[in-house]
Amino acid sequence: MSLPPGFRVQVGADVRVHDGGRTLVGGSPLRVLRLREPAPALGRGDVLEVADRTTEVVAERLLAANLAAPVLDEPTGAELTVVVPIRDRADRLDRLLGGLDGLPVVVVDDASRDPSAVAEVAGRHGARLVALTDNVGPAGARNAGIAAVRTPYVAFVDSDVVVTADAVRGLAGHFADPHVAAVGPRVQGVARGARPRRFERWDVDGLSLDLGEVPALVRPWSKVGWLPSACLVVRMADLEQGAFDGDRRVAEDVDLVWRLIQAGRQVRYDPSYVAGHDSRGTWSTWLGRKAFYGTGGAWLAERHGDWMAPAVLSPVPAIGAIALLWQRSWSVPCSLGAIALVRLRLGRTLPDTPDRGRLATELTAEVAVSTLRQGSHLLLRHWWPGAAAASVFSRRARRAVVAAMVWDLLDHREVPVAQAPEAFLARRLDDLAYGAGLWWGAVRARSARVLVPRITGRRTR
Repeated sequence: MSLPPGFRVQVGADVRVHDGGRTLVGGSPLRVLRLREPAPALGRGDVLEVADRTTEVVAERLLAANLAAPVLDEPTGAELTVVVPIRDRADRLDRLLGGLDGLPVVVVDDASRDPSAVAEVAGRHGARLVALTDNVGPAGARNAGIAAVRTPYVAFVDSDVVVTADAVRGLAGHFADPHVAAVGPRVQGVARGARPRRFERWDVDGLSLDLGEVPALVRPWSKVGWLPSACLVVRMADLEQGAFDGDRRVAEDVDLVWRLIQAGRQVRYDPSYVAGHDSRGTWSTWLGRKAFYGTGGAWLAERHGDWMAPAVLSPVPAIGAIALLWQRSWSVPCSLGAIALVRLRLGRTLPDTPDRGRLATELTAEVAVSTLRQGSHLLLRHWWPGAAAASVFSRRARRAVVAAMVWDLLDHREVPVAQAPEAFLARRLDDLAYGAGLWWGAVRARSARVLVPRITGRRTR
């Protein structure tokens, strides 16, 4: 498969350009791409159009390195069907279908307590209804809907989501790239009322499904490592080997996306299209959903190995971080030595460009910041039950947790000062709920694999 002539990609606005456009640095995970003749030199924001084999290869490498994103044409009449799994909530279904006029829709009633209300709404909007007598969960309901799809593409949209037909058609534009199997929009929280309560504001501002404003190729261990099935458009041909795991009620969307990637296909995230997702209605449902997401981690780790690792660390920076956690007189010198070694290695391995030294220094700083950020997340989110237990008995553990909290505040300097305390509390509650679910899932699975970081440079599954 190859990119068609005329296909365009745009270099990311956050990509750093060196050596007159011959070396590009950025993406997630961080990549350094060297462009040699006859490949064109490129700058930040430049658009490259596929015109021959050289530009095709460059475009593919830019996309694969997360250094560029596709430039899509205006939404077209892509042949796609929307599948909506639902159980009751006929009012939400009515709202959703009102924005999908012009698209064929399959509504899968997952054994509603009031099936007549769902049937009435589906009929009024001209949607096809598939009624299930047993409750099988969202994954099973989506699979039942797939059986009724006859178009090349299918869009899965949950009933508590609001998205327009134009947005869904626009997302389907990514299938002009034959490598792409699935694509998802940005999913942003929407408060239920005009005067949202505090936790609703937190849910809107920090919805777990919101993956940010930067387009990306989805891959594990990157900023966008998965996509939610709240709104997801998929090429039907890529579902022939299996769709959602019908036995799962959590993490089935992550599993599908990762199986597509393992099959050598690409999955894209396009935040230029937005779907609204209802915030949770109560404190218990807000925190409960966070914990529920965490419980799926152990199963994902069992199926996908260290793709579910809570952190990805290089050996040398990891040693430096451990030295700091040890809090001995030799800790700081050891950490500085680790940073110096990283700088030395990068200086030797980066492409031979006029400003290689400056680039190596910049990347070393990024490695150090990334290591500190991941260490903070481990202590405050993934490992917090263990960190809390250790803090009862160890002064060093208490200091480490406090240092992680200070780093978290520094790492979120973009939050206005007046909102910083509330945002900090929201992050901690989110971490506590998710971490508790993660550990509970690990206990039930009798496996701690989901809690083990991935150390690069060693052979893994």
